[in-house]
Amino acid sequence: MLQRWPSRIWVVRHGESAGNVARDAAHEAGLQRIDIAERDVDVPLSDRGRQQADALGRWFSEMPDGERPNVVLTSPYLRAQQTVAGIRRAGGIASDALDDVVDERLREKELGLLDRLTRTGIEALHPEQAELRARLGKFYYRPTCGESWCDVILRLRGAMDTISLHHGEKRVLIVAHQVVVLCLRYLIENLTEAEILGIDAEGDVLNCSVTEYGFRAEAGSTGRLLLERYNFVAPVQRAGAPVTAEPSLTGDVR
Repeated sequence: MLQRWPSRIWVVRHGESAGNVARDAAHEAGLQRIDIAERDVDVPLSDRGRQQADALGRWFSEMPDGERPNVVLTSPYLRAQQTVAGIRRAGGIASDALDDVVDERLREKELGLLDRLTRTGIEALHPEQAELRARLGKFYYRPTCGESWCDVILRLRGAMDTISLHHGEKRVLIVAHQVVVLCLRYLIENLTEAEILGIDAEGDVLNCSVTEYGFRAEAGSTGRLLLERYNFVAPVQRAGAPVTAEPSLTGDVR
């Protein structure tokens, strides 16, 4: 049987970004807008985010070389690429790994009209959007010029097809964003809307947390990926780096 799936997949949320400070300040001050100079794609890691990436890289580096990731896929967003760089710098990638692959399908969920707005700002400036989201729910709600969770899932289906086509039996590291982590769980585990929203309601995906899948062969099929860890931050905690959640720039409208 040809193994279509990687032998192991780690899905990692990027480290804490510098946008976290601006978001917290805006919420605490009751402001409508978050004061960030860069485009969302260009927001870098914070100092704490770099510590988290280095800590995670050291955890990977403790594995034998033949068990570390040898395929690295990353969102094009700077904070995700800097997280990968930190993992590499700490020796967390296998010696036979190819260059990192930047895949735009792994990008952050696009917020469109709601970009840089706090919950206060959304309710004050676009009450019709707040009402629509409340009616549709976050899985199907699409902000004007933005994306719904379903839109993210659609592009991730293509990304998973690429992974199964090109990276069978490999050890794949994916570094991306909170909604991407959750939507990949929805796809890989064949979850329902209610199940994935229930997981989301339990708490944020933590910065530099690991969601890990291992391959299991099954007779008469191409096998499947089984969840082994979710929101695992022991490497970050053990290294003494701070554990952060960093909700999206518009709180729970992500």
